[in-house]
Amino acid sequence: MTELHPVRRALISVSDKTGLIELGKALADRGVELLSTGGTARALRDAGLTVKDVSEVTGFPEMMDGRVKTLHPMVHGGLLALRDNDAHVAAMEQHGIGGIDLLVVNLYPFEATVARGAGWDECIENIDIGGPAMIRAAAKNHAFVNVVVDVEDYEKLLGDMDQHDGATCPKFRRKLAQKAYARTAAYDAAVSNWMAGALELEAPRRRAFAGELKQTLRYGENSHQKAAFYTDGSNRPGVATAVQLQGKELSYNNINDTDAAYELVAEFDPAESAAVAIIKHANPCGVARAGTLAEAYQKAFDCDRTSAFGGIVALNRPLDAETAARITEIFTEVVIAPGASDEAKEIFAAKKNLRLLLTEALPDPRQPIVAYKQVAGGMLVQDKDVGYVGMEDLKVVTEKAPTEAQMQDLLFAWKVAKHVKSNAIVYVKDNATVGVGAGQMSRLDSANVAAAKAERMAKELGLPESLAKGCAVASDAFFPFPDGLLEAAAAGGTCVIQPGGSMRDEEVIKAANEAGLAMVFTGMRHFRH
Repeated sequence: MTELHPVRRALISVSDKTGLIELGKALADRGVELLSTGGTARALRDAGLTVKDVSEVTGFPEMMDGRVKTLHPMVHGGLLALRDNDAHVAAMEQHGIGGIDLLVVNLYPFEATVARGAGWDECIENIDIGGPAMIRAAAKNHAFVNVVVDVEDYEKLLGDMDQHDGATCPKFRRKLAQKAYARTAAYDAAVSNWMAGALELEAPRRRAFAGELKQTLRYGENSHQKAAFYTDGSNRPGVATAVQLQGKELSYNNINDTDAAYELVAEFDPAESAAVAIIKHANPCGVARAGTLAEAYQKAFDCDRTSAFGGIVALNRPLDAETAARITEIFTEVVIAPGASDEAKEIFAAKKNLRLLLTEALPDPRQPIVAYKQVAGGMLVQDKDVGYVGMEDLKVVTEKAPTEAQMQDLLFAWKVAKHVKSNAIVYVKDNATVGVGAGQMSRLDSANVAAAKAERMAKELGLPESLAKGCAVASDAFFPFPDGLLEAAAAGGTCVIQPGGSMRDEEVIKAANEAGLAMVFTGMRHFRH
């Protein structure tokens, strides 16, 4: 491979014109000839730069609404020719093909067009053809050609040129080539995935996944694991779109837990009530709603004060001063909210290690999106669990029906159980969790764990009986036997919400009737592994 290769001629064609004029002037100052197309050429000329239109080079005008302008041997020959190959050089001389040493291209804004909900025809028109073709050609010929697809690399390009007297080094060109192929791969992935969704294809023959680096992480789940955080371009409100106002860099586990917390708290409409979720190791250790955030936080905190230490707090309303003051009474890793008052920010400023993340909105818990999980040799792909159960969906299966207040607690518990690792049992009283049993190998064990937590917190709060006394109980899947149900009843449960569907449903219903429980079936489960 040629070591250093001078940059004498550049082709620039960009949709995102950020930094374009500065780059054009810097290249011109270094003696680089500029070729360009359409709006990019006009912008450079308006800045006083000398630019040659690609149509002058190809001998063909831009045509078909700009669909055809760079798909020509005069362009691709200049990108693909091997400068140290005598036959290639002879072909260039015979056909008057000039070498192109630098290609600067960013593509039609397809992802942005899809994100704003454009129709099929508009999305199709925003699929770039010439851009990816040139990028791939230049990247293949990186022995001689520099290909820049990110605005962030403009300064790096100029820096490498200055370091090597107007040339670039092979290591730099290889890095640019890798980024180029990653960009075209991500672009094609966005197009194919959009098409699959628009055509309602449940399982396309091939599926592509792509992301853009947001943050290199210090390590993964453990210190010996390397990790990074990539965004998928969906702009779903949450940890990926949040602005971090203070605190040290987020860790892998912080990001994972913060996402779990914000997705859970978004289940509760801020117009109806304030809601707070406290998360530890991706499981809720306290969730509550109330008239104010401060009240909701206190109720969530009082579910499991021990686990709340060092937890993640998510709010469904902008953070206020009173809530901020209460949160800072213990060590908290991260707080995420759709905004914060100036007073709240000042209170948090005194806690330098507390990360405060602010978003512009809550995620939509019913928005259908694709979720995927890596397994050895492949990917599991499914729709995100956006299942919703309302009052009208519940079927009373016991002799005793829940009261209106019990129904409210049952639905609250059901929303929380959706976000608890299976097997999940959730105890709720007065719109607040009072016991959570998560990730146990049996439903009976989860019921026991939740009961033990409710007992422990009652003692810590100086109360004479378990917090679970008189609670509503949610189970994320059916009770295969009556034992888990009866354990929840013994803990203080008075009403139960569960999917139903077990071969022993009648046996479980009989046990509920004998225990004096009210029970409803949802017909939907919420496994979360």
